[in-house]
Amino acid sequence: MIKDIITDEAVLSQPCEPATAADAEVAQDLVDTLLANEEAAALAANQIGVTKAIIAYLNDKDRPVVMYNPQITQALKPFPAVEACLSREEAAGVTRYKWIRVSYDVLLNGELMPRKKKMEGWQAQLVQHMVDHCNGELV
Repeated sequence: MIKDIITDEAVLSQPCEPATAADAEVAQDLVDTLLANEEAAALAANQIGVTKAIIAYLNDKDRPVVMYNPQITQALKPFPAVEACLSREEAAGVTRYKWIRVSYDVLLNGELMPRKKKMEGWQAQLVQHMVDHCNGELV
């Protein structure tokens, strides 16, 4: 179901709870909302009002990728960035990393399974922004 984007800082500043396999409907709502919003390249569950650690972003083929409980475990090559956010009116400056390693879970056959991924460039920046959202950090 397509949800409204939340701008309430009281919701967005709360660290998200770990997601479970029972949160599959939240993940689907996140994907539906991401695909329906032409301005979005990524969303975190708290941006649709659910404080669960789930993110979705568009890969290089514009297909949604869902990560449950994402955590950045390594980050290299810092750079200054100016980022916009659907939940905020103005862009803000932030330090990002060109290369990251992220651990996360995927939902397979009704169970969460651990995964790791090396990422760089634009998608790494998207995931960093969404992990910030999961941690209750606003750009």
